[in-house]
Amino acid sequence: MANSWWELQILCDQDLEDSVFWRLEKFGCRGTASEMKGHACLVRGYMQQEQAQLLDLAAVSLWLHQDALVLGLPVPAMKWHLIDEEDWASSWKAHWQPQEVGDRFLIYPAWLPVPADSERIILRLDPGLAFGTGTHATTQLCLESLEMRLGFEETKAVVADIGCGSGILSLGAVLLGAQKVYAIDTDPLAVRSARSNRTLNRIASGRLIVEQGSVDRLIQRLDGPVDGIVCNILAETIIDLTPQMNAIVKPTTWAILSGILLDQTKPVADVLEQNGWVIATLWRRQDWCCFNIRRG
Repeated sequence: MANSWWELQILCDQDLEDSVFWRLEKFGCRGTASEMKGHACLVRGYMQQEQAQLLDLAAVSLWLHQDALVLGLPVPAMKWHLIDEEDWASSWKAHWQPQEVGDRFLIYPAWLPVPADSERIILRLDPGLAFGTGTHATTQLCLESLEMRLGFEETKAVVADIGCGSGILSLGAVLLGAQKVYAIDTDPLAVRSARSNRTLNRIASGRLIVEQGSVDRLIQRLDGPVDGIVCNILAETIIDLTPQMNAIVKPTTWAILSGILLDQTKPVADVLEQNGWVIATLWRRQDWCCFNIRRG
């Protein structure tokens, strides 16, 4: 099958859903979706055929089995099959519906007609092959944190979004009033998706700047230190990038960091404190955590 994709289907206990999402993301799935099946949860993950062999998929099944045993939960059932690219797109869209996040946002799939009477901020999104739809706990925690930082008064804040994925957090920051957002990602597919979503939400390219790269690229592009940083990736990457962030901050800079599992909070907190950050709050949703921090 040309341009074929693996569709992984995992039927699991509801309490295992976040762990399954995390495992699929680490494995390299480009898109995920979930729906309730009675008292269980059906999680779907998608990745290109060339990225995984049958033995790799069997390994994922074993990891999910082990994760469930460690957490004391029923072992999930996993199966997989190949679909073509057109079927992948249709399957993804069929299981993703508008979702209210926090007090202000309504995340709205690009292919649905926009409601005329919503009192919420409508954030239109087509994630394509990039992470970030608003359904994952870490994305919701970050958007809710942005509401606290930007949602209640006029601001001239300049924000950096490191590992922007679909651009959902960058879009959220702009829609909440940030003056300018710099969004970066090492994945060219994410860069393409974020730029597309910028156009979809009618945001000027000069207000939301999207480029491929990491913190070193930000240092080249910025006119000066930023007011805020958002970073929703993985704990290991946050630990690696934290020392580099010192080059783009000022004494009043704040940051929102997520993608961190509960048992990863201590090493992340230790590195943050070693690099001059103060932890203001630590929010938790299920097994995921979000750090709201500021400079010491």
